[in-house]
Amino acid sequence: MIAEERAVTYIRSLETEECQVLEEVEREALENRVPIIRKETQSFLKTLISLQRPEKILEIGTGSGFSALLMCEYAPAKCRVMTIENYEKRIAAAKENFRRAGREEQITLVEGDALEVLGSLEGTFDFVFMDAAKAQYIYYLPEVLRLLGDGGVLVSDNVLQGGDVLESRFAVERRDRTIHARMREYLYELKHNDALVTSILPLGDGVAVSVKRG
Repeated sequence: MIAEERAVTYIRSLETEECQVLEEVEREALENRVPIIRKETQSFLKTLISLQRPEKILEIGTGSGFSALLMCEYAPAKCRVMTIENYEKRIAAAKENFRRAGREEQITLVEGDALEVLGSLEGTFDFVFMDAAKAQYIYYLPEVLRLLGDGGVLVSDNVLQGGDVLESRFAVERRDRTIHARMREYLYELKHNDALVTSILPLGDGVAVSVKRG
């Protein structure tokens, strides 16, 4: 855990419940060990969505569909969400969750490899939520920048890898060194790309918030 455990426990104790469907989707995801954004990250995402009020959201990595549903709850009613997923079992579960929540018309799930799907998309998005395979973030970024409108926000989750990204490559397991190197490269690019203004926060498992310059 990146943040001090007592602080995280206290902050989580202040959270309020979401609508019934969201609570059920979250509980089922945890029971089935499907990755889901942490409580403090949920709160931060809700705040950003409420602040920016995007009309077009792109999500990379659908999972159970929880985060797409959460963003819909706090975005304007006319907002549309496009989410990309490549894992068949999660696709079926997410579609069912969208149906349960009555969001089938608001959320479009695109099946396929994220890099291929991104390359095929046209137009721009106001908000992008990146929550997919961490080793691929650096490869997704050029397409994300192409699709993100001026003043648009990119939120990248899980960027500190439980604190591993802070360590020397020799301090992490050999099997994790590729992910470690690529995430460091990604974070460097976020901070040094002239098209972006980025803040990296030790929230949850690490969150980077980037705004595309006009």
